[in-house]
Amino acid sequence: MNTIQLDHQGRLKHFLGIEGLPKALLIEILDTATSLMSVTEQTVKKVPLLRGKTIVNLFFEPSTRTRTTFELAAKRLSADVLNFNINTSSSSKGETLIDMLRNLEAMHCDLFVVRHAAGGAAHFMAQHVAPHISIINAGDGRHEHPTQAMLDMYTIRQYKGDFSPLRVAIVGDILHSRVARSNIHALMTLGVAEVRVIGPNTLIPKGIATLGVKVFNRLKEGLRNVDVILMLRLQRERMQAALIPSVHEYFQYYGLTEAILETTHSDAIVMHPGPINRGVEIDSSVANGERSVILQQVSNGIAIRMAVMAMTLKAIPELKDTR
Repeated sequence: MNTIQLDHQGRLKHFLGIEGLPKALLIEILDTATSLMSVTEQTVKKVPLLRGKTIVNLFFEPSTRTRTTFELAAKRLSADVLNFNINTSSSSKGETLIDMLRNLEAMHCDLFVVRHAAGGAAHFMAQHVAPHISIINAGDGRHEHPTQAMLDMYTIRQYKGDFSPLRVAIVGDILHSRVARSNIHALMTLGVAEVRVIGPNTLIPKGIATLGVKVFNRLKEGLRNVDVILMLRLQRERMQAALIPSVHEYFQYYGLTEAILETTHSDAIVMHPGPINRGVEIDSSVANGERSVILQQVSNGIAIRMAVMAMTLKAIPELKDTR
């Protein structure tokens, strides 16, 4: 995977997944996002890094927050943005993905942000797109969601600093979560002390321990002495069978409540990639509580997406000149 993502100089060409990327590149993304964070705090929230570039958001799955943050990130870099409405596009009339790519290429676009229900869709497009175009994966099936993982890493570094001593717990529907997979790859690459996954056996993929994580089925046991708690959305729309007895029972055993939180480190932070199912995977009092950094994750997502866009389109030298 990393061979197609990197150019001959080892720089980011596409951003399709975390797996296989070197630690130095992940750190570079985090550092670049740090340098761009100040843009979001300025009176005029724009820099001219991508002026003259055209970015197309191709979302084959519904999304509000992710698409909006990609659009906002592109506009803050002064790019022109086209949001492609797949439901009314010719693809819904039978046009193939390749035909769509060729037509968008003919419009002289520079970067496609792709969300698709099929794992590997972004990788497929990167293999077939014209050489001057970059692809960013905004989530493909159960496979990966790399910008979400990097904004999670940014948030963890923001609150915890060094990755190496941290114990991180990922809780919930691991089986259907592309966020979980990207986060596991990122955390392992960045060298955290321990990654745990917690959930019922029906929602934990077989063989996941081969990624280096520890598997827990009991929430209290799994959260003991952790520094970061990353809750996942229960993705009932992706379930092909009844994998949990009921939502009520799931919350009883795996929902994060204030009482459960009291059993963890007093400075453990609570994260969630959203959208939140309150009362299903997390209690409202925890989601809104002092240890929640969920809204900070959303803010950080804009800077991370600005960084990835700027890096894939080779705008970083210009960034250094504008500091």
